[in-house]
Amino acid sequence: MSTTGAGLEGVVAGESEICYIDGLEGILSYRGYNINVLAQNATFEEVIYLLWTGRLPKQVELDNLKTELISHRAIPASVAAFLNGVSSSPPMDVLRTAVSMLSLDDPLARDGSAAANAVKACKLMAQTPTIVTTYHRLRTGQTLIESDPSLSLAANFLYTLTGKRPDGLMERAFDVALTLHADHELNASTFAARVTAATLSDIYSAVTSAIGALKGPLHGGANEDVIRMLLEVGDPETAVERVLDMLARKVKIPGFGHRVYRTDDPRATHLRMMSEELGRRTGQEALFLMSERVEQTVHREKQLNANVDFYSASTYYSLGIPIDLFTPVFAISRMSGWTAHVLEQYSNNRLIRPRAEYTGNADGMPWIPIHAR
Repeated sequence: MSTTGAGLEGVVAGESEICYIDGLEGILSYRGYNINVLAQNATFEEVIYLLWTGRLPKQVELDNLKTELISHRAIPASVAAFLNGVSSSPPMDVLRTAVSMLSLDDPLARDGSAAANAVKACKLMAQTPTIVTTYHRLRTGQTLIESDPSLSLAANFLYTLTGKRPDGLMERAFDVALTLHADHELNASTFAARVTAATLSDIYSAVTSAIGALKGPLHGGANEDVIRMLLEVGDPETAVERVLDMLARKVKIPGFGHRVYRTDDPRATHLRMMSEELGRRTGQEALFLMSERVEQTVHREKQLNANVDFYSASTYYSLGIPIDLFTPVFAISRMSGWTAHVLEQYSNNRLIRPRAEYTGNADGMPWIPIHAR
């Protein structure tokens, strides 16, 4: 058997029509649409439709998708009761468990047909934001905010989370952020979802596997580390000093470098602009200025580029999203990609069962009686 790279680096593990990445050229596209084109023109709902179906929706199709998503926003009473009893638990633990619980109240849970799975994907996409906002309102002792059917997924999330209707800039910024995080080929969480789906387990189990993978600090959560670092240092000069000290001690700077990209992360470009605009609008411009200085310093010293996590930190903070909800927000966006990959896996399934490069003792070890060991 041939030797593979650690962490399966460089190994092609399957075929997919959903997402294309060229790490050398800094290209990311969904279904052939460049991420820059989508960030500049699409709404997140259009991106969801694109990921699920392979094409952009016509107006009537987009309207139908929005209507369906809105109709599924409410979560089962059992899930709401669970959220009310876990106010002190870590958000990703809560999200993982609550998403898994959704299957218990879904009459289609055991229906593996393509039509039923499409409905379940829509439910997961609509209810995951509600889980996060409900959990946050309950844990902070605030009144739950009723969903507003006139609002987009992005705007409704911010409204039901904070109790304030976002202005146009805030809604658009968050909508673009959701688009930028929607999919990224066979990352750890997406691969976990596909492995589970490949056993023909249900879609709820598959995305629960994905959330478990996203919870790990080597996958989700880097933007939480970024914002905590920025808030702790407080000003651009101190931020530069902190970064130089971390580099001298060979400590990893959160939000820099990427396993795939060897040039600019194309998603970071849009988040950088949004961080600056939102900073000015919300009085958090210092966060952007610190981020900018840190980015310049790390690039000058180590030739590392900011990734999607770096500027999403200040963007989310400026939108009023609590720091420990940054990773659950990542999950909300990535639910669109996870479900797209699960549906694709089901459509042409083969059990994912790789082999391992064995590095232990050779066969034929002699048996030693227990009294002689």
